Amino acid sequence: QHVGRSYPPAAPYTVSEAKIAEFAQALGGAEGGDPNPAYQGPDAVAPPTFAVLIAARAWGSLFDDPELGLALQRTVHADQSFVYERPLRVGDRVTAALTIEKVSTRGPVDFVGVRVDLDTLGGERVCIARSTLLHTREAVA
Repeated sequence: QHVGRSYPPAAPYTVSEAKIAEFAQALGGAEGGDPNPAYQGPDAVAPPTFAVLIAARAWGSLFDDPELGLALQRTVHADQSFVYERPLRVGDRVTAALTIEKVSTRGPVDFVGVRVDLDTLGGERVCIARSTLLHTREAVA
C-alpha cells in the first residue's frame, strides 16, 4: 500500500572540496584513505559511494511518516546501489527525493526498497541511489 509513495526533496546539499576529501580519507580504513587524485582539489569529483551521504538525507521522510511506523533504532541498511549519469563534483547543489519502490514482509521484518533521485537545483539528474532497509517491528505484547 505504500509502494509508489514519494516525498518532497530534502534541503539542497552543496558538494564541497572539504567533504569530498574527508570522505576519501575515510575510505581504505587502516591504509589511510583513497589517494586517488580525482578526489582532491578544487575540481575534485566525489568517490562513487559519496552519494549515500546525500541520499540518506532523504531517509528522514520515511521515519517521519506516521503511517509507516518505522523506527530508526530498529532499522538496518542492508543493500545499496548507484546508477550515475555523471560524477558528483565540487560546487554541485543537489537535492534528494525519495520514493518507496518495494515493501515485503518476512516474519517480524519489513524489507523496504527505496529509490532516491539526486538532482541538481537546475534539474539535472546526477544519480539514482537505491537502498534496501530492513525494519524489525516491535513485538506485540
